[in-house]
Amino acid sequence: MITLAEGLRLPTNGLDYTILAIYFIVVLGIGFAARRSVKTSLDFFLSGRSLPAWVTGLAFVAANLGATEILGMAANGAQYGIYTVHWYWVGAIPAMVFLGLVMMPFYYGSKVRSVPEFLLHRFGPSSHLLSSIIFAVSSVLIAGVNLYAMALVLQALLGWPQWVAIVVAGLFVLAYITIGGLSSAIYNEVLQFFVILAALVPLTILGLKRVGGWGGLSDKLTHSHGDAFMTAWQGTGIGHPNPLGANWLTIVLGLGFVMSFGYWTTNFAEVQRALSAKNLSAAKRTPLIAAFPKILIPAVVVVPGLIALALEPTLGKTKGGLQYNDAIPVLMRDLLPNGVLGIAVTGLLAAFMAGMAANVSSFNTVFTNDIWAAYVKKGRPDSYYLKTGRVVTAVGVLIGMGTAFIAGSFSNIMNYLQTLFSFFNVPLFVVFIIGMFWKRTTAAAGFWGLLAGTVGAMVNYFWLYKGGVIDIPSDQGANFVSSIVAFVLGAVVMFLVTMFTKPKSAESLAGLVYGTRSPGMEELPAEGDDAWYRKPALLGWGAIALAVICYIPFSL
Repeated sequence: MITLAEGLRLPTNGLDYTILAIYFIVVLGIGFAARRSVKTSLDFFLSGRSLPAWVTGLAFVAANLGATEILGMAANGAQYGIYTVHWYWVGAIPAMVFLGLVMMPFYYGSKVRSVPEFLLHRFGPSSHLLSSIIFAVSSVLIAGVNLYAMALVLQALLGWPQWVAIVVAGLFVLAYITIGGLSSAIYNEVLQFFVILAALVPLTILGLKRVGGWGGLSDKLTHSHGDAFMTAWQGTGIGHPNPLGANWLTIVLGLGFVMSFGYWTTNFAEVQRALSAKNLSAAKRTPLIAAFPKILIPAVVVVPGLIALALEPTLGKTKGGLQYNDAIPVLMRDLLPNGVLGIAVTGLLAAFMAGMAANVSSFNTVFTNDIWAAYVKKGRPDSYYLKTGRVVTAVGVLIGMGTAFIAGSFSNIMNYLQTLFSFFNVPLFVVFIIGMFWKRTTAAAGFWGLLAGTVGAMVNYFWLYKGGVIDIPSDQGANFVSSIVAFVLGAVVMFLVTMFTKPKSAESLAGLVYGTRSPGMEELPAEGDDAWYRKPALLGWGAIALAVICYIPFSL
């Protein structure tokens, strides 16, 4: 079970609860303000494709910065040390740049409303329906993770019963998405991004001051955990044991390529933010703008985990004591005064709600457009699908509340999430990447490659790893291996099936395969989008260069 230790109750007072109440009022106010712009299903599901790049870019990074990541990555920082930065600088930035520069022209230019809809055009209804079902299931499971983790935090910190926390947060997310659609979710995510930073930055600053700055922190943890603990690559040679249970090859291929690209380029909870941008140039810039704050997120997520370990050396040492998941709550309890404490609690709650809202808003879009409208109720008026989207939002929140407790069977939040990504996102990525760059790939190959990759990842994890057939040092290492298995098996099956089936005509692939262009695809940026600092290629290469520079101090 994912649990937080006893004794973490925060000394909150009326000021802290007032800050929390103000936040809830503002959230609902944004929902009502956004309602005026929701007149069609496109407005509800994709904000009418009208939002500027800076808004969609901040929403893009906030949708990923859920409290599961905050708690989980701080826990990983305390458990694995600087190794955790790989999830950002290898496991996010290259894939985000690839999404912006290579894949967004296909997504946005083809005018699809979802990631599965792109598969409908490229591979046909079989792959479309399978991917829609897989994504709908994974969305509510991940939404449930956010709800369950939030319930545990509020129970430990504020004394709220788990079911109260689940119902309160779930109903607020339901209210502002149902009222204002994706616009409400996105503008709330922009607000939540700054609230989250307001919660985490004081923890980093006050924590570093308490341990004697970065030098004091590094010296203390190096002395207690060895030289490799504060470096990114030391000890990752093949055959060398390390706490992460992974070597440089599985980090680069499993995390940096397969899992990372699988998540960032095909996860509709993220891609949906870019699809709501006002034009192709803004859509391409959305993940690139998000990449810059993403590079710096370890400073307010991973570093607090290291600080917590330095201040509480018993963290994770005893079964009944403080655990790695307690890193952020421990710092909140020990470092923050009232008022700032209220902001921190509000920031955690905002992070949970951002993560849940991203998955619920993507769930209602995929279920309504790619399952209900495509296969159950075809050809109905637009108003019918707008109403259906609101009903499906309520259903998604309720299912998320139910699946919240599935997360309790896993011992670590991030392990659970990474397991889901290896099952669902990686097989989707292999189908996308091969279908997008190889014209010969057939519709049957897309379906069987997606199915084979999903089944292969599950077999590797549940039978080979959990069954003890193969020895992998950690759950995270097993997830890296499952991702590689899913990618390789899916690719092999796609190649073999393609050789024995008939491809689509070249005309039907226009705008769906690299090197082709459909007549409707935009070529020129909108007026004002051609300034040098808005050029996607410059933003993309700048993000990669900054990530490489960040690695240098931790690689010497």
